[in-house]
Amino acid sequence: MRHLKAGRKLNRTAAHRKALLRNLLKALVLREQVRTTDAKAKELRRWADRLVTLGKKNSVHTRRLAFSYLGSRKLVQRLFDEVAPRFQGRAGGYTRVLKIGPRRGDAAPVSLVEFTERASAPSTGGGAGSV
Repeated sequence: MRHLKAGRKLNRTAAHRKALLRNLLKALVLREQVRTTDAKAKELRRWADRLVTLGKKNSVHTRRLAFSYLGSRKLVQRLFDEVAPRFQGRAGGYTRVLKIGPRRGDAAPVSLVEFTERASAPSTGGGAGSV
């Protein structure tokens, strides 16, 4: 019986699963949205929400823990300086999973994982009133 056994195996070994989820997590922090299969997306959501919670605390200890997940100082800095401050007033639910549909080729169900609070788009100067 699988009582209290959280997480999906994703038909991979433990090391492969860990590497896969780390790579998806890095891509999510860097690009703020990732397209992947439904099962991977649901598992990624668990990891990403925990990482944003670390980012909200912003201490040396939490930065080191985040580095152990991400493995990149640049990504840790982005998480703590840009991503996590957007969620200061929110108590969870930092990511959303949107189902896109079947993937062309093998018809695997595909989803889009993104942060619920998006970064404000930089003004390009276009629009009414600019010359």
